[in-house]
Amino acid sequence: MTKKIKTTYRFATITSLYITLISSLSYSVISILNEAFILTHFLIFSAIIYIFSFIIIQLRVKRFIFKQVKKIYNNVSLLDASTLKPRQITTDMDSLTREVEKFAENKKLEIETLKVREEYRKEFMGNVAHELKTPLFTVQGYILTLLDGAMKDKSVRKKYLQRASKGVDRLIYIVKDLDMITKLEMGDLVLNKEKFNIIELVQNVFDLLEMKAAKKNITLTFDRKYDNSIFVNADRERIQQVVTNLIVNSVKYGKEGGTTEISIEDLIKNKVIVRITDNGEGIAKEYLTRIFERFFRVDKSGSRKEGGSGLGLSIVKHIIEAHNEKIYVESELGVGSEFSFTLEKSK
Repeated sequence: MTKKIKTTYRFATITSLYITLISSLSYSVISILNEAFILTHFLIFSAIIYIFSFIIIQLRVKRFIFKQVKKIYNNVSLLDASTLKPRQITTDMDSLTREVEKFAENKKLEIETLKVREEYRKEFMGNVAHELKTPLFTVQGYILTLLDGAMKDKSVRKKYLQRASKGVDRLIYIVKDLDMITKLEMGDLVLNKEKFNIIELVQNVFDLLEMKAAKKNITLTFDRKYDNSIFVNADRERIQQVVTNLIVNSVKYGKEGGTTEISIEDLIKNKVIVRITDNGEGIAKEYLTRIFERFFRVDKSGSRKEGGSGLGLSIVKHIIEAHNEKIYVESELGVGSEFSFTLEKSK
């Protein structure tokens, strides 16, 4: 849609004034030389000159300069109509210059954003391919070995089928996590909020992960004895997933004989903060801003050995944000890490 021009009269006004002054001065000089100067005639002549000069100049400017300015606006608008605000076009060149500069700046920012997204997309696709490639090739290798004749040996057949089954389980695990994070990012995951005791939930997670922690002689404990229940309002299943993922990570990167400690504290009147603290490997400062990215791993080799989809922390972040809550991380390399998140207290 063509925008309406907001006409400015400054140029025509000043130019007409100059023409009137010159014309009137010429008229008065000629009149004085001919001894026929009459003030009334002088004023009428000046007024007529000014009015006609103003109209002619304004019309000419509008037909020529204003149309050129409008063409520039239209060309810029064709590139991206949303960049220019839906207001009248001004013929003031300073305003036009500012609009074009703003347009150029916005385009530059948009291009830089697209470059970052493209890099992120490439990295993400590479990570997905890498994560799926390992279990796929593993399963393929065992099946091909069986088809090549190993199937006849019952002991080998059972062992290879079990290993292939583990590879399939890993593929299913990765696909489920990808499906989960896609739903979280698109806002398709419905939260079933309910009132529950967060102390009891953490204790249940401790019981589930006790054997995993025992393999590295890591102690799962509360920071103190909680005699009273602390009730929160959230999706119980999702918060259990958050706590489980965080504790699993704590154990995975924890030191032999270390500790994973959970504390629940009042933050403000209607909020509690859950802290998961360990004395494990810790995370380097430069990685702290990236640890919640999909497939990002601090220790590439170590994390592969420990398994997992590489989506755990990303899922944790999305679940907490889906509750309109915050998640924080503090860590020091070689000292340990602390992950914490807020929850709404139940009334």
